[in-house]
Amino acid sequence: MEHIKHAKYRKLIEFCSKLQAEPCAIVHPCDVPSLTGAVRAGEQGLIVPILIGPQARIEAIAKEAGLNITGLTLIDTPHSHASAEHGARLVRDGQARMLMKGSLHTHELLASVVSREAGLRTERRISHCFVMDVPVLDRVVIISDAAVNVFPGLAEKVDIVQNAIDLAHAMGNMNPRVAILSATESVNPKIQSTLDAAALCKMADRGQITGGLLDGPLGLDNAVDLNAARIKKINSPVAGCADILITPDMEAGNMLAKSLSFMADADAAGIVLGARVPIVLTSRADDLDTRLASCAIAALVARYHQRRAMEMLKVAAQARP
Repeated sequence: MEHIKHAKYRKLIEFCSKLQAEPCAIVHPCDVPSLTGAVRAGEQGLIVPILIGPQARIEAIAKEAGLNITGLTLIDTPHSHASAEHGARLVRDGQARMLMKGSLHTHELLASVVSREAGLRTERRISHCFVMDVPVLDRVVIISDAAVNVFPGLAEKVDIVQNAIDLAHAMGNMNPRVAILSATESVNPKIQSTLDAAALCKMADRGQITGGLLDGPLGLDNAVDLNAARIKKINSPVAGCADILITPDMEAGNMLAKSLSFMADADAAGIVLGARVPIVLTSRADDLDTRLASCAIAALVARYHQRRAMEMLKVAAQARP
């Protein structure tokens, strides 16, 4: 069987390019890869780019890369911190429905997002998801959290799981299978991640986590490989076919995602959830297809947020006397 790199991403990009593009604030796209990704995503109809950063610098980079930014909104800011603050302001004022990281540091962008002044926080903790296109798998796999929450406790993991489930819903999977990963499939009082996994599964049983099918603790092998699950006699609708992999901490999530990228030829589109709008996180190592896929995923999440908001308004209207 031939496995084609980017195959799932390209189907996703093609689908999203036919949808109505929404405005996306591109925060400080001051290098060739980030500006190229933003411009190409706009050309493919995935987003409507709003470029935020030092105007002269962005124009020089566009000229260097042979990019046509004529007609795009370009907001002049003096430095990266101001770019991040202005991007958050555009979202708060309803002028942008997505944020995209340019060439600034992740923590600088997220600091502006979570600040009380920005008004972008929700009741959820923000968390990061990689949507992995692994050539040998027949589906994309969501890995969380690999970039934001360093050593999350149980309360943080509830939001990490729920954010990942909502992402799967936005991508059309309305009953995702969620594997809570650890080093073993058995609950072991000496391994905190196995206790957290058991608690998360029980919380799902009680309706504290909704929209997905949870199981754990599970090892990585029996979470994604049916044969491994059968050998270990794990009888579970999640084992062997998980759509979402919840890792114990950021170190494990980051190493898992990068192992797949650099040793299994996988692609890793990154997005941050839990704020009022999706936030596209890109890496300097990302190629153009991965950057476009990240934009496509953010576009789906933005539409999902809009649908849910409209549904809530409809329910509220029906409840009025």
